[in-house]
Amino acid sequence: MEKKNNQNGRSHSFTGAKLWIVLIALLVAQTNLTFAQRTPKPEQPRLTRILLIFDFSNSMYGLWETDSKINVAKKLVCSLVDSLSPMANVELALRCYGHQKNYPPQDCDDTKLEVPFAYNNAMAIKSKINKLVPKGTTPIALSLEACAKDFPDNKSKNIVLLITDGKEECGGDPCAISAALQSKNIVLKPFIIGIGVLDETIKQSFNCMGNFYDAAGEKNFKQVLNIVITQALNATTCQVNLLDRNGKPTETDAALSFYDQQTGVLKYTYVHTMNNRGIPDTLRIEASGIYRVVAHTLPSVEAKDVKLIAGKHNIIPIDAPQGYLKVKTGDNNLYRDIGFILRKKNETQTLVAATLKDQLKLLIGEYELEILTLPRTYVKDVMVSQSHTTQVKIDEPGSVNFQLSSYGTANVLVQKGKEWIWVTNLSDSQTQETLKLMPGSYKLVFRAKTAKETLFTTEKNFTVVAGESQTVSLK
Repeated sequence: MEKKNNQNGRSHSFTGAKLWIVLIALLVAQTNLTFAQRTPKPEQPRLTRILLIFDFSNSMYGLWETDSKINVAKKLVCSLVDSLSPMANVELALRCYGHQKNYPPQDCDDTKLEVPFAYNNAMAIKSKINKLVPKGTTPIALSLEACAKDFPDNKSKNIVLLITDGKEECGGDPCAISAALQSKNIVLKPFIIGIGVLDETIKQSFNCMGNFYDAAGEKNFKQVLNIVITQALNATTCQVNLLDRNGKPTETDAALSFYDQQTGVLKYTYVHTMNNRGIPDTLRIEASGIYRVVAHTLPSVEAKDVKLIAGKHNIIPIDAPQGYLKVKTGDNNLYRDIGFILRKKNETQTLVAATLKDQLKLLIGEYELEILTLPRTYVKDVMVSQSHTTQVKIDEPGSVNFQLSSYGTANVLVQKGKEWIWVTNLSDSQTQETLKLMPGSYKLVFRAKTAKETLFTTEKNFTVVAGESQTVSLK
């Protein structure tokens, strides 16, 4: 029996050990799962789609230093395609214009997507480029408009690279088309490489479309291509420094809007955040174009003419020193839900409408308040200072219960110096009504609805004391 009991004991001990192992394994698994859930996934590289728009108009036969423009362009663009094709997160496509119909006559519909977006299509693009010859005219606007449908979606980073030697020849408006595409967030501003463009007027006409690069000679054409691709592919980052009164980037939590300054199109919206190191968080922003950055503080502030350096970390400083404002009433909180209007000093425009429950974060400076009490309370010269909470305390109202003898017209007036100022009317369909009124001297003026002569007007003076209730009766 003893031996048997020992065996059973060992059996129970073994079973208990297994149970503990299972419990520990489950705990470890749960811990790993929780850790995996809390650990942010690494950011996946974003797909970049580059659409090449190639000018095959007959002017590309023109001599350019040691060779024709078309031969130099073909050679360097094919080299560019070779360098981009091994990249895992890059897709290429080719659109051409001026390559299907001879000029004259002019065919302004001569634009076509020759090779659509796909991985590993470098051979198809190079083969098409080398096979085509310049023939026709220059429908730049139509080609830009058509390229909107060349991109499968707008979830990728979409780049347009236009290579041309001339201006729009078909009466289109490339500027309007480019702006329309950006307004739909279909493509970014085109990168435009001008090959041997000597006319300054033509160069300036490209500025409204996108980023124009003048390839004045064969040597710097390759350099320009490399610059464009660097801007297209390299991550450009920035941080917005919301500066306090001391010029330190300590302000945060404001919404940020990035607008294309030329077109007015909203490109990005973020909430300003301090990262875990206590500095403004890093944003990934396209380097193309010039931005107007608005920080939605109260009131808002902005930075204009913001041009980011491609492939670099850029800092955008905006002066935004802020403090706080809190409007309070007495301890009874009779006016806790009352509203107020905030304006900048000596300005009529309303900045914000809030209630006494709200604490406002404001740019430092002087403000004016219109508090919607009965009668209205006006507070001027309210100073908001850096990182300080300014408190504005108003009197507690009194509660007045009006009891009328009948239905009629009842006006409440308040005394201001020697004048009596209208405050409000009581309801003409009730004989009893309660109002919260600020402390002061008042007069109730009443005429019954059935009374058809002015001399039947009655009045009663009363005084409102902060925090106290009273009844004013005409019965």
